[in-house]
Amino acid sequence: MTLIDTPPPTTTALTVRGPLRERYEEILTPGALDFVAQLHERFGGRRHDRLADRMRRRFEIGNGQDPTFRSDTAHIRDDPDWQVAGAGPGLEDRRVEITGPTDPKMTINALNSGARVWLADQEDATSPTWKNVIEGQLTLRDAIRGELSFTSPEGKIYEVTAERTPTIVMRPRGWHLPEKHIDVTDRSGRTLAASGSLVDFGLYVFHNAERLIADGRGPYFYLPKIESAEEAKLWDDVFTFSERFLGIAHGTIRATVLIETLPAAFEMEEILFELRDHAAGLNAGRWDYIFSMIKNYRGRGARFVLPDRSQVTMTVPFMRAYTELLVQTCHKRGAFAIGGMSAFIPNRRDPEATRTAFEKVAADKKREAGDGFDGTWVAHPDLIPVAQTEFDAVLGDRPNQVDRRRDEVHVSPAQLIDCHIGLPITAAGVHGNVSVAIRYIEAWLRGLGAVAIDGLMEDAATAEISRSQIWHWIHQDLSTEDGTRITRDYVEGLVAQVLDEAIRHDGDRFDDAAQVFREVALDEDFPAFLTLGAYARFLVE
Repeated sequence: MTLIDTPPPTTTALTVRGPLRERYEEILTPGALDFVAQLHERFGGRRHDRLADRMRRRFEIGNGQDPTFRSDTAHIRDDPDWQVAGAGPGLEDRRVEITGPTDPKMTINALNSGARVWLADQEDATSPTWKNVIEGQLTLRDAIRGELSFTSPEGKIYEVTAERTPTIVMRPRGWHLPEKHIDVTDRSGRTLAASGSLVDFGLYVFHNAERLIADGRGPYFYLPKIESAEEAKLWDDVFTFSERFLGIAHGTIRATVLIETLPAAFEMEEILFELRDHAAGLNAGRWDYIFSMIKNYRGRGARFVLPDRSQVTMTVPFMRAYTELLVQTCHKRGAFAIGGMSAFIPNRRDPEATRTAFEKVAADKKREAGDGFDGTWVAHPDLIPVAQTEFDAVLGDRPNQVDRRRDEVHVSPAQLIDCHIGLPITAAGVHGNVSVAIRYIEAWLRGLGAVAIDGLMEDAATAEISRSQIWHWIHQDLSTEDGTRITRDYVEGLVAQVLDEAIRHDGDRFDDAAQVFREVALDEDFPAFLTLGAYARFLVE
């Protein structure tokens, strides 16, 4: 790797507080840690400014100021000429992408899956234990160098056997998440936890950029939880500095931004503009988007109340408006539009459940391909042929449909916040939310970030929907379809029921999970993310 001749001096110090296990020194090298310190020196303060901006915007929406398209950036939207960098090498055809955590077994399964792209997820599908954070980096390092293998406790050997493996697009943690096992001491002597985003990105790009480029691909990233063009600009500056530091050409890093927050839906063009030298596309992050709608409008009255989670589909008004706008925005600017993940997964031991999952996923992907998306996500290898069939039917031999402009789409600010669905809240929906949230949090506390529950793939985003709906229903004094008021006492009874039904075992975290759930769903205050408090207080090695 060719570093810049004289690395700029830094007065920021990093202290690794996590235990150093086998091979951790291959990731936590002096050079890598210096690079991560450089990132914090230059961008740590701006990160805190952007997080403060989020709080102010959420307060404004909660107090009646609906989001709208920005007047101060209208010139960006009105300029017809600018385009983004677009697909980098290996990203020209993204019709099916598989998502999943970065443990060795899941990595090998993803690389053998036949998907065009693998979203290597260090965010919502990964519980951020120190082990998962660093060993995920080791797994990616080995996979990129063709050195990865895994032997299960039962003795089964897993190896990468695919002739063509997916292009890796790594997803670091969002700007809001800290890395409590690494301290950063700035020039004033103040010590804070490191940024999970900068740690994940920095370690990955430092160790792997050169090899990825040599292999004809590149260092590519999914950017989660972005809420504004200013946050996108921060990432763009991180990329530009990193390219210069590592001695690689400007624009080599490519990013796909997840549009999974309500404020970001009003700034899609501006986000692409700020990242234009590095932008490959946008993704419709459906589950976090639903969570963001609830979070921002939780105090704004009955017209923003959503029914059972299962009824908030991609065809309800606000979801339909945002995905239509996303495709149009992307194709106007030469970017790829990537669809979201249907949560239904097959069960190889249950043919009927598998048939249902295939039918639902096929319908979801047929709609996305018909709407103009260039690719989509799946969470299970068996779903790749299902999704690919629907996209092949529309794309044929073309790698994408970026040339389909969707000029007929006209989306207003009112349509983006139209939550009218007209369906009730059911007792089963309330119970389902409590059950899924507690069972997912329990698994997350044990280090599992993507968990199959009742035929659906659950991650942090779906758990956020479940707990935030409970909070919202209680605070809006709502009742179920059969007339039962949704109160704290009622939900406490469901918590007790879920704990009674749970299959307990030594080392389970159900009691802690129930406590986390109570704090994020039943307390008077609404935490912005359930993972923040759970990570700080309950997540252990």
